[in-house]
Amino acid sequence: MNVGASRLLGYAALLAIGAAAPYLFPNYQSQMAELWLFIVFALTWDLVGGQMGYNSFGNVVFIGVGMYVCAITQVGLFYSVAEYNAAKGGGQTVFTFDVAQYLEGLALGLPLAAVSAGIVAAILGSAVLGMRGHYFAICTLGLGVAAGQIANGWEWIGAGSGMVVPHAPSGIGDTARFYYYFAFVLAVITFIVVAWLYTTRFGLAINAIRDDEDKAEAMGLPTTRIKVSAWVISALFLGVAGGILGNLKRFIDPIEVAFAGATFGVWMVLMAILGGKGTLWGPVIGAVVFQVLKEVFWTYLLGWQRVALGLMIVLIVVFFPQGILGFLRDRFPERFGHKVDPALARGAGGAAE
Repeated sequence: MNVGASRLLGYAALLAIGAAAPYLFPNYQSQMAELWLFIVFALTWDLVGGQMGYNSFGNVVFIGVGMYVCAITQVGLFYSVAEYNAAKGGGQTVFTFDVAQYLEGLALGLPLAAVSAGIVAAILGSAVLGMRGHYFAICTLGLGVAAGQIANGWEWIGAGSGMVVPHAPSGIGDTARFYYYFAFVLAVITFIVVAWLYTTRFGLAINAIRDDEDKAEAMGLPTTRIKVSAWVISALFLGVAGGILGNLKRFIDPIEVAFAGATFGVWMVLMAILGGKGTLWGPVIGAVVFQVLKEVFWTYLLGWQRVALGLMIVLIVVFFPQGILGFLRDRFPERFGHKVDPALARGAGGAAE
């Protein structure tokens, strides 16, 4: 069996496992759905942060925009959004959704979430992607904080009291499983699109910007347009992921869920670094390892889970600066397609001794 056939067989096996996972582990459907969304977070962050070299802490803005736009669409198709959020689950009006209404809201809400996040990315990108390095990172951090505060004071979307996402009708069946497959399909599509982008001239262009933006610009590359395009692509997928996550959580808090810079905003960076930023599979591996460790900490270190996550961040930065893939590539280069001269390897071993 050649390498191409083996790779296709491996992908098929992974897809089969992903499709069967809710039935194999029914008690962990929500956690596995969150894992697929984390993979989307890490892949899309790495498109800009790893492949293009622009470390953004503001991608959480697109998650929050997608989350609110999807929920507002689901409600607004059938009820007044202001009345719905003013009721806070009470009042005289009963807000119910049948299966057709619920599916119609999702069918329109998720695409609108993607488009809205993409538009926000285009507007913000045109304004801030002229900055570089720490200035860009700090600016995007401020964007996430500002977005959270705006949502926190906007009464129409629930303000600080948050927004309850429409409850799924009984005809939908197992809600966790329903959204698991949404997240699974989104992660697969994101991976395919990102993998394809890295094989195109666009992939070469963002790598050129990462390596030396001034030279890339001198050679005629429209660097600003390319940077904005990369951010918009990331935002499109994050908008859909936000819509799914909002329905999975069932409640949107503006600070703790929608624009959660202290959690999702940091975690997506951590996952990409943990697996190996600037690679295709690194963010995927990092997301899997991070989600498993997070659930272990939440289960066995309740009350200390955030301390454990903080220590994990320190350990990753100190001992795995190149990520898991980078560490493995250095230890076993031949398994990653790099030829190693035996004489040089022996020489290096002797020098080490």
